[in-house]
Amino acid sequence: MTRLLKLFLLVALLFVPTTVAAQDGRVQRTERIAAELVAMSQWAAPGSTAIVAVRQDIEPGWHTYWRNPGDSGGATTLTWTLPARVTAGDIVWPLPQRQRLGPLMNYGYSGEVYLPVPIAVPADAAPGSTLPLRVRALFFVCSAEMCVPDELALSLDLPIRTGAAPPDARHGGAIQRIVETAPRPADISTRITLQGGVATLTAAGGPLAGQNPGPSYFFAFEPRVIDHAAPQSGRYGPRGLTLALTPGAGFASAETPIRGVLVTRLGAFEVSAEAGPPLAGTGGSGDLPPAPDEAPGDAAAPAPAGGFLQAALFALFGGLILNLMPCVFPILAMKAAALAGAAHDAPRARRDGLAFLAGVLTTFLLLAGVLLALRAAGQAAGWGFQLQSPAVIAGLALLMLAVGLNLSGVFHVGAGLQGVGSGPLARLNGAAAAFLTGVLAVVVAAPCTAPFMAVALGSALLMPWPLALLVFLMLGLGLALPYVLVSLTPGLLSRLPRPGPWMERLKGLLAFPMYGAALWLAWVFSRQAGGDALGLLFIAGLLLALAGWLLGLAQAERALDRRWRLTAVAGLAALALAGAGAVMAVRLPASPAGADAPGSGPASAPWSPAKVEAALAQGRPVLVNFTADWCVTCKINEAGALTSARTMEAFRAADAVYLVGDWTLRDDAITAELKRHGRSGVPLYLLYAPGEPEPRILPQLLTEGVVVEALEETLSRPTLPAAAAP
Repeated sequence: MTRLLKLFLLVALLFVPTTVAAQDGRVQRTERIAAELVAMSQWAAPGSTAIVAVRQDIEPGWHTYWRNPGDSGGATTLTWTLPARVTAGDIVWPLPQRQRLGPLMNYGYSGEVYLPVPIAVPADAAPGSTLPLRVRALFFVCSAEMCVPDELALSLDLPIRTGAAPPDARHGGAIQRIVETAPRPADISTRITLQGGVATLTAAGGPLAGQNPGPSYFFAFEPRVIDHAAPQSGRYGPRGLTLALTPGAGFASAETPIRGVLVTRLGAFEVSAEAGPPLAGTGGSGDLPPAPDEAPGDAAAPAPAGGFLQAALFALFGGLILNLMPCVFPILAMKAAALAGAAHDAPRARRDGLAFLAGVLTTFLLLAGVLLALRAAGQAAGWGFQLQSPAVIAGLALLMLAVGLNLSGVFHVGAGLQGVGSGPLARLNGAAAAFLTGVLAVVVAAPCTAPFMAVALGSALLMPWPLALLVFLMLGLGLALPYVLVSLTPGLLSRLPRPGPWMERLKGLLAFPMYGAALWLAWVFSRQAGGDALGLLFIAGLLLALAGWLLGLAQAERALDRRWRLTAVAGLAALALAGAGAVMAVRLPASPAGADAPGSGPASAPWSPAKVEAALAQGRPVLVNFTADWCVTCKINEAGALTSARTMEAFRAADAVYLVGDWTLRDDAITAELKRHGRSGVPLYLLYAPGEPEPRILPQLLTEGVVVEALEETLSRPTLPAAAAP
């Protein structure tokens, strides 16, 4: 009986290929969303336009977004890999739900949703063949507490047949309904008029004439053109309707016409509103009832708090580990000197510890606020964004030099400066000095990304701003925690030796990490601004050193009751000249020091998505190094794990392509790619293997063994054949 059953199944399977419909790729899943690429029809005819769709099955409590996400989130994006002469059109966006979340209004989808896309099939497509359609779909999947960018690789093998194709039994009806009901242009005239802080939208003609449109709502295509959360009141007349809109932050700079979807009881229409006076006949017949929110967002079904708690814990651990990263070494020197000075003065140690904590948390709060504001304004920014500015790098280099000179005893802060400068300079000791040390610790920690930090900050930048600020504060707490614990523990402090001449020798020794940091920042500045600007920065540094020496000399002369004012004036003049030199260096037109990739590892090329796809199409693995010259962790990895002889041999054996994404200066494309992988800063190492839908993310702290093993694993995987030339 069993053999007869097997024979029956085998015979039945022989007939399946003659009647098979489009073969869906596997459903791809994350914890928040499942997605697949499906077809509206069972096959496509040569020369026709086929409709396929990205089907989303979104978990309860989560949602994705329309083309204009509203006040937060991001639209779904599709990146296609198609056979020669096959082209994909734009997404046919179904009407979104209005999802209110506290003071915010988002436009998006929940539950099951299809995003149809037209596919142009070439006329010479051979009947009986299949078209392999591949797409990388990036979804921003959000809940009431956090957003996660989920990227899934989807595939569909679309059969080519002649004749009219019947709809797909499972998905065809749903896709067809969306295509048929999607907003379309209509013979509607539209105007937008700004007066008295109200943007009045008038629409007349076409299907609106002589009709009561009922509850109506305008979805703008571009974000921030209108205030999404503000109510839209309106009235109607014999020729159309009027809606009162609240202008958004981007209304003044928006290009006209303002395009969007006008939703009414009569249907949904794409409209294009030119600036001009209101159209006649669009009022006077009655008021429009308000359009209710179609979905309560996630306020009614909040997601678990686990996402935020995980990000906060990762931030705390990342801050602790940040103390061991090389960019914080100079600040460790300053903290060590401060601890030594207060080792046997418990009240002073407690005060300094708490002041240091306050400086760290305040600066993290300010940095996070600026970063979140930039991203809310549509800017592409990430962790370490301030170090992409040559002006910030130049200022930090001179500051590190000044701190080093101070530790070397060239001048003293708070010792006899009352006559040289103003009162505040004299008070820069004790708690104020500890606070400023905390500020400086955060500023110079930006070039490093410790383990756990990437996931925490990547998630934080997509959370609502109160939760994001809390994650950044947890990172600051982790950075300051070791110093604060020691300062609050008398038993640990008592083990340090008592103050004495050794402290001066320690301070002198600890000056050299500061000089090293200044030289490193000067090198970064040269990479950003060029050799001529570096020369001016060196002159500014020389004048700063002269100013420090003259001011230190004035301090000593004043302590001995000698004439000191002329020396002090000369020192202040040198300080002013140093500032002028730094400004000139920053304002000098940039002449970058070369486009070659940082490091001396395997032969590299600048990163681009097209280069990744081209290499994968040839069956070659790709290692992408997202780096920056101001990222110390990146430089350590490039000087060791990425440039060793074993690594070079592994690259040759795997025939791997090495691409470098240089984020030293601002690059929105790299920022977007970091965001796609849930990161907000560098380093990020992606290893693409042919035939694998997703890249492997390597650790931020690389070893030779990690890189070599990862490259060797690509050799053991089956590779796709290289694409044939068209």
